[in-house]
Amino acid sequence: MAATRTARTHWEGNLMEGKGQVTLASSNIGTYDVNWPARTEQPNGTTSPEELIAAAHSSCYSMAFSHALAGQGYTVETLDTQADVTFQPGEGITTIALTVKAGVPGLSEADFQAAAEDAKKNCPVSQALAAVKNITIDATLI
Repeated sequence: MAATRTARTHWEGNLMEGKGQVTLASSNIGTYDVNWPARTEQPNGTTSPEELIAAAHSSCYSMAFSHALAGQGYTVETLDTQADVTFQPGEGITTIALTVKAGVPGLSEADFQAAAEDAKKNCPVSQALAAVKNITIDATLI
């Protein structure tokens, strides 16, 4: 079953001095301030497109990895994923570094690494971000 999710942004002003708010409209769980300095300086309580991409990527990757491991007959006890999205003005998003730590009883290190890489390739958000030239994975089996 296909699903469509919606976010809306209201923006006022130019890029450098303007500001906006992004609303997670489908879930109605929040509205968040967004501005240029949050992208290139300190966030100071304001989000950025890159932070939202990091949230999407870390959660999608966790779901894809968990699903793949379950399909191989393993039970995931814990799975913690961090996505660090690097934005370089003038170049765009240059790197996404995924870091995952997982507790999966009975899974060998080699099979874990293979499954981690496979999940990176098959995660729908990874696929949507295929234009990012450098998406890395650092996977640790705990």
